Amino acid sequence: MKTAKKNLSPQQTEELLTILRGRFEENMHRHETIKWDEVLARLESNPEKLWSLEEMEETGGEPDVIGVNDKGEFIFFDCSEQSPKGRRSYCFDREALDARKENKPKSSAVETAQAMGIELLNEDEYRELQKLGEFDTKTSSWIKTPEAIRKLGGAIFADRRYNTVFIYHNGAESYYAARGFRGKLYV
Repeated sequence: MKTAKKNLSPQQTEELLTILRGRFEENMHRHETIKWDEVLARLESNPEKLWSLEEMEETGGEPDVIGVNDKGEFIFFDCSEQSPKGRRSYCFDREALDARKENKPKSSAVETAQAMGIELLNEDEYRELQKLGEFDTKTSSWIKTPEAIRKLGGAIFADRRYNTVFIYHNGAESYYAARGFRGKLYV
């Protein structure tokens, strides 16, 4: 069980690192120039990031390294084949959740991501993910929505059908059993 300080026990840390290393080694096409020892050193020096990765893992995200940003941080994306199972049936954000009068979902994508210490992928990041494999072929994922769209009550989501990435819109208060969200974390 995680503590309030968002730290993992030594056993949880060891188990998570084993999972992450296995996934890293099985999917070298996602990070061909990155060495596991470098990722491990960064993870071991950032326990709060390990906690967020554990949250991603527990909710079915299958986080993996997909690159390095311009600050030298490793970029982790949810790389589960379909939208993470433990993060589906959420409306877009707190405002949308509050606007629902009945049949409210248990939470929102933006709020849950913040609680996990991660951020939703934006459209460009979602398209980058899709270059690494075929994701969301049966599901869809909320993505970061431009403020102008959100102010008008909408939100955007994405999926992959017919070997093509589609970006769609929906009312931010909508939610579906096959729509979740994918996150990113910089370590």
